[in-house]
Amino acid sequence: MAKIAVIGAGIGGMSAAARLARFGHKVTVYENSDRSGGKCRTEWFGDYAFDTGPSLLTLPAVYRDLFLKTGKRIEHILNLEPVDPAFNYFFADGMNLTFPNLSNPNTYLEIENKLGKNASKGWQHIIERAERMWDVSREQFVESELNSFWQLLNNRNLISQIREISPFTSLRKLSNQVNLDPHLRMIVDRYATYTGSDPRTAPAVLLTIAFVESTFGAWHIKGGIGQLSVALQKRCEELGVNFEFNSRVQEILVDGNRAKGVTLETGTHIETDLVVANADAEYVYNNLVSQNVKSANFERRKLRKATKSLSGFSLLLGLDNSKGMSPALNHHNVFFPKDYDQEFEEIFTRKIPVSDPTIYICAPKDESMVIGKNKEAWFVLVNAPRHEPGIGWDWNHGGEAYAQKIIEKLDKLNLNVSSRLDFLKFRTPADLESYAMAPGGSIYGTSSNSAKSAFLRARNRSKTKGLFCVGGSAHPGGGLPLVGISAEIVANAIGKA
Repeated sequence: MAKIAVIGAGIGGMSAAARLARFGHKVTVYENSDRSGGKCRTEWFGDYAFDTGPSLLTLPAVYRDLFLKTGKRIEHILNLEPVDPAFNYFFADGMNLTFPNLSNPNTYLEIENKLGKNASKGWQHIIERAERMWDVSREQFVESELNSFWQLLNNRNLISQIREISPFTSLRKLSNQVNLDPHLRMIVDRYATYTGSDPRTAPAVLLTIAFVESTFGAWHIKGGIGQLSVALQKRCEELGVNFEFNSRVQEILVDGNRAKGVTLETGTHIETDLVVANADAEYVYNNLVSQNVKSANFERRKLRKATKSLSGFSLLLGLDNSKGMSPALNHHNVFFPKDYDQEFEEIFTRKIPVSDPTIYICAPKDESMVIGKNKEAWFVLVNAPRHEPGIGWDWNHGGEAYAQKIIEKLDKLNLNVSSRLDFLKFRTPADLESYAMAPGGSIYGTSSNSAKSAFLRARNRSKTKGLFCVGGSAHPGGGLPLVGISAEIVANAIGKA
């Protein structure tokens, strides 16, 4: 039995802790804040509850497997509900597309009815290509440790797989190659932002998101996606995991080339056999591991080369429909601007808040997320540049004015927000940096803005022996499914007691 310290009670940290405890290890989770969940939280403000991180669950099999292998089926603990329709897309020219959940044939029919047969055939081509990419990448790139490119060379199908994945083709270029309808091209572009990236440079393999969403569905958890965090903490505690909240780790102790424990901000030293870090990898290697630890230089060099992911500016809107007409929105809604490229130019090149942003609105039809009748809780998110005072944008200023600008746009979209507004809170990338310990407020750590980006993420197994990295900034990347997979990779790498 190994004594293991897990830094951070996010989804990745708790998923790893549960698996490791099931394997027979003694696990303690040290969390900076007073609660678990990390970015995955359902937060209550007055009569309204908001999912302030992930707002849907895809590839639920990852967490079905986790709960099953640690003691009890997820369906006995959480109420998973399919979100149908899965997405509503609105465009500046008045076009709108409604994608049903778990039905590619009905999606193709919707596109044909709205955009014509050629557009529908183009989307079918995209989904089929995405499926082949998923089949090629799932086992070798997603579900396994990825230590270097060279390990992939020992594969007789490598040439055909590279041809399928097209690592040097961007998402945008792939859309252009198949002459995809401009409306559908914007939807494909959005898959890059799921990983904090620019579709003009992000690799085409991110198209696998389209296949995963359409094949495995979009799911809501009754009471909010943050209920996953609550259930994971409970599962960990049932397995004997100890949680130490309000316990900020100041340093990962390294003796020679081996992690030996952690030092808390209070000065308390805790000796352990292994350390699992569920914090942003950049923060781990630049702040928690001493610069004198030479074995960490490999990861530091990689992280310096990597492009950081974009951030997000969010609004939490409590709306009272007794004060005005409520628009007919579904659970997940995306409002695209007239010029989508301008958004990427302003974020990645000019590093300024987007003047006319794409607006994502999560409007759950979940009565357990509001108190009282005729009320709605909307989580509104727009892409934003990182918080980089002196280098890029300083989000310590201007948040209130930007929030008002977004509300004005919502009103112009005939969403009737101002007249119904009962509660408002905004969060900037600086806020995200502060409470999630995410440098610059980057949602996903590093972006996927190049073919080599997968190899620039932090390894799950550090070159510093006894140190492991889990979560969205480590392999295989961000998003609830990949974070859960990273936890399984780490637990399997450590093994049973």
